[in-house]
Amino acid sequence: MSATHDAQQAPPAPRAAGVHGFCDTRFTAVREAFEENFRTRRELGAAVAVTLDGETVVDLWGGWADAARTRAWERDTLVNVWSTTKGPVALCAHLLADRGLLDLDAPVARYWPKFAAAGKEKVLVRHLLSHRAGLCGLREPHSLQDLYDWELTTARLAATEPWWEPGTRSGYHAVTYGFLVGEVVRRITGLKPGSFLEREVTGPLGIDFSVGLPVEEYGRAAELTHSPAGSDDGRSPAFRHLTRLTLAAMANPAIGAAHANTPAWRAAEVPAGNGHGTARAVAALYGVFAGRGSFGGRQILSPEAAERVREGQGSCVDLVLGAGLGGESEAGLGLWLSGPRGAYGPNPRAFGHDGFGGSCGLADPEAGVSLGYVMNRMGPRIMDDPRKMALIDALYGAL
Repeated sequence: MSATHDAQQAPPAPRAAGVHGFCDTRFTAVREAFEENFRTRRELGAAVAVTLDGETVVDLWGGWADAARTRAWERDTLVNVWSTTKGPVALCAHLLADRGLLDLDAPVARYWPKFAAAGKEKVLVRHLLSHRAGLCGLREPHSLQDLYDWELTTARLAATEPWWEPGTRSGYHAVTYGFLVGEVVRRITGLKPGSFLEREVTGPLGIDFSVGLPVEEYGRAAELTHSPAGSDDGRSPAFRHLTRLTLAAMANPAIGAAHANTPAWRAAEVPAGNGHGTARAVAALYGVFAGRGSFGGRQILSPEAAERVREGQGSCVDLVLGAGLGGESEAGLGLWLSGPRGAYGPNPRAFGHDGFGGSCGLADPEAGVSLGYVMNRMGPRIMDDPRKMALIDALYGAL
């Protein structure tokens, strides 16, 4: 990536508030839904991209990259996409499994011996990928500064006792997911997932996405902001029913928009939540899954490995997200199935991942489509932000 915009440049012309880019006429409804997000759903700045059979059919952006509305959102504006990062991290694990370097049915301790402590000797790699390891959060207080220390965070996870019997239920590993899966990747390759992803996927394919953000790219980064006071979106139900597991997963440490705008957050590697990219980049990464392992003329994964990502691990009321979702959900091996809720469209076997506040990556191999949606005004929901759902509804209406 190269910094092409300076945060200190002169204020942009009024055109910044408009929507720009390309949209195939077949998908005009997606453009209309994107524009409607600005008119009626309090969008500040955002981008959406769609690929169909590996070809880009929608690449739109608009609005403002900062809360003061002094910088236009440009074609190559980057934004922290929170848990939408988990899809690319899962891709790292499946690349290793596809090459015979990682057995998803092996105990995690085969690759990370100290992980066997506190009764975790039978926790499998697939349990990490499907949020079933019982490690949705740490039991001891863990500060943001602690979180930025990879060795400390992974050592504490290796030593801690599971909150429930691993493998029996999912409990969303909001922040710990990236360290758990990422440490397995590091133990095998010697690289943290961000560097491995760059070497194997984003670098060769020219995908504008990184875990963390190099200082030279700060000028392209959008400023994250929370919903305006008095927002009528409604507070996420997940935060209205605070169980000890919800608190462990979501508030140890508590992280919000203000933290994500800081150099400390950008300099760290938090693979469950500090991926930075464009909507086009998200659509490309999830497009690897939508293309059954192929994207940009390259076979990244075997078709069998790409299919394995959505191997359902059993529907249940998630121990962390259950109150917010209002029912059962099902995780695959790294991503969530659309299921009867239609979280990723009407195909129950479509799959994807949401990011805190609204962003989303989606893959539907049957339809041959992928979608990336990124934004800087964070809504209050953990999943299924109305802006995201409007875009997905429009996409499937056009197919």
